[in-house]
Amino acid sequence: MMHSLVRSLVQAAVCSLAVLASAPALAQADYPKQPIRMIVGFAPGGISDVLARALAAKVSNQIGQGVIVENRPGAGTTIAGDMVAKAPADGYTIWLQDITTHAINASLYPRLPYDTVKDFSPIALVASTPLMLVVHPSSPARSVRDLAAQAKADPGKMSYGSSGNGTIIHLASEMLKASQGLEAVHVPYKGSGPATQAILAGDVSFVFSTMPPAVSNARAGKLRALAVTTAKRVPAAPDVPTMGEAGVPNFELVLYTGILGPKGMDPAIVRRLNAEFAKAVQSEEIRKVYENLGADPMSVSPETFTEMIGKEMVRFAPVVKASGAKVD
Repeated sequence: MMHSLVRSLVQAAVCSLAVLASAPALAQADYPKQPIRMIVGFAPGGISDVLARALAAKVSNQIGQGVIVENRPGAGTTIAGDMVAKAPADGYTIWLQDITTHAINASLYPRLPYDTVKDFSPIALVASTPLMLVVHPSSPARSVRDLAAQAKADPGKMSYGSSGNGTIIHLASEMLKASQGLEAVHVPYKGSGPATQAILAGDVSFVFSTMPPAVSNARAGKLRALAVTTAKRVPAAPDVPTMGEAGVPNFELVLYTGILGPKGMDPAIVRRLNAEFAKAVQSEEIRKVYENLGADPMSVSPETFTEMIGKEMVRFAPVVKASGAKVD
């Protein structure tokens, strides 16, 4: 079954590449001639929203047209995905998406209103960031092992927040539950910003937070950091152990952020947008934004991005199944 899934996903990715490579370059010479909508599947205030607004401002300056950020949170980013999949493929509607979530949703949701590979044109990969496991300072947990012991001592009383069903933050928590054999109730929010507010208020027991709010609030003593989800410690929080160091081996999750559009986009427009986002990511202005966010800039070709999505789908299919993650 798994081998069949791998073959079908790789074949789909290869087909997408073939279409992209064979389509004629018919982009209008005056593109873009109107503002571009950038759909974001998360609420304002989270790392995706901050990245979107910084990149939108920079690309707007480069192309001489506005790139307008439009937040459409909910349903694990599938609301935003459905909007983009059904939009005209004219280059004026794009989607800033956590592609790891994009890959996760393919296995997590029994039915999606779109095909994860066939209904989108991958444009550009722009960033990668880790997650940080945090608790409220009033929590007795000072390590991941403490958190697991607390959950086992009081079964059914622990809860965790996420940025929505099907997001990487949701899956990370389910992976922790499965690896440690603990129980915790899922409380989904419409974005990482509201999830951060929930852990700051002590409304949930733990959150796998994005880096900016986790680092700043941990430094201020408003949160306690237990671990990061990368294989190595991160420069923004050198004293915080990795999940492996904290006693949870083979636990590595990285948040990849990318730009996609509807299927059937003119390859010349795809490449124009890819070049503009690559230029923005490489600028000193955006690099400073990334440093504050704990993000790493990334830029690859549309073909490489397409292959990466297919590989991420294959990688996360067994992870989703093993974690037992469910859409509420």
